[in-house]
Amino acid sequence: MKNSGSIQESTSSTGISVLIVLALGFLMATLDVTVVNVAMADMKNTLSMSLSGVTWVVDGYILTFASLLLAGGALADRFGSKTIYILGLAVFVLASCLCAASINGQMLIAGRLIQGIGAALFMPSSLSLLAASYPDERARARMFGLWAALVSAASALGPFIGGVLVELAGWQSIFLINVPIGAAALISAYRILSRVPGKSSRVNIIGHLLGMMALGFLSYALIQGPSAGWRSPVILVAFTAAILAFVLFLLREISAKAPILPASLYKNGRFSAAQFIGFLLNFALFGGMFMLSLFLQEAGGASSFMAGVELLPMMAVFVIGNLLFARLANRFEAGQLMFVSMAVSCIIALLLFVLISPDFPYWQLAVLMSVMNLC
Repeated sequence: MKNSGSIQESTSSTGISVLIVLALGFLMATLDVTVVNVAMADMKNTLSMSLSGVTWVVDGYILTFASLLLAGGALADRFGSKTIYILGLAVFVLASCLCAASINGQMLIAGRLIQGIGAALFMPSSLSLLAASYPDERARARMFGLWAALVSAASALGPFIGGVLVELAGWQSIFLINVPIGAAALISAYRILSRVPGKSSRVNIIGHLLGMMALGFLSYALIQGPSAGWRSPVILVAFTAAILAFVLFLLREISAKAPILPASLYKNGRFSAAQFIGFLLNFALFGGMFMLSLFLQEAGGASSFMAGVELLPMMAVFVIGNLLFARLANRFEAGQLMFVSMAVSCIIALLLFVLISPDFPYWQLAVLMSVMNLC
């Protein structure tokens, strides 16, 4: 009995170690989506960047991250999750150093694009490694619950952490903080994580490239459109190239033996609806966070630190919302909960469109945004 207990305790401690190692990478990637928002004003002034340039700092990371995420999963299947996880961490840490050392906007944007590549490599690998580390279904479900809590907490605290770092050590610190965390994650991953062998699966390179081109051209047109003019030849060419790349992507998916997105998934109405709603929610969340951070600093005159503090209650409600949803889901259908919550959010969003101005009281903004994000 003593040996059995010690073995079980050892296994449990090893499992927690695996969760911590994988969470380090995941937290860095999640924080880098939100932590940059409160540093935008400082970066804009220090590096003499335009609004479109600052937008690229935020969206460049998300662009490469999103467009390469599926490719990162395919590479993990092909070459092994541990190998791709460590590679992604290394790329992310080096890119963070490049961002911190940036002397102009172009250098910073390049660093952010490379950061997104690194995150796209290690994010899907971390999920695969987490699932493989917990063969027992109950333990796996518990660990994924902790995982979700860590992610929501990181997203909620991102603006506040960013504000504190910028106030204490300048905007470069939001990237330098990734160096010790990433180094610890790299060393721990090499020592602790078990090797998951790859499969002899084919990587649909052409499909991934076409998907990247579609997203890239579309992002360029949307970001540069306001400054260059929506009827500018460059913007019109970018929109046309995005549409053409998307059409070619669909044709490639139809004819490919190993499609990136199996068509059978989208025959399930619930899956398709969930993906569409998820896209709209994330589109609204990250776009709104970007504009709200600029509004608090540019229109409200808040420092980076105060912007982080002011954003904290609006973001912290995400953690509360996740906990409430878990309880309410046992009493009501998920579809009903989503309908009511999105209806409330839409009404509040419409109110904000009408009421918001530089003179709008912060406490009213905080209350409305908190309720909207809670829903």
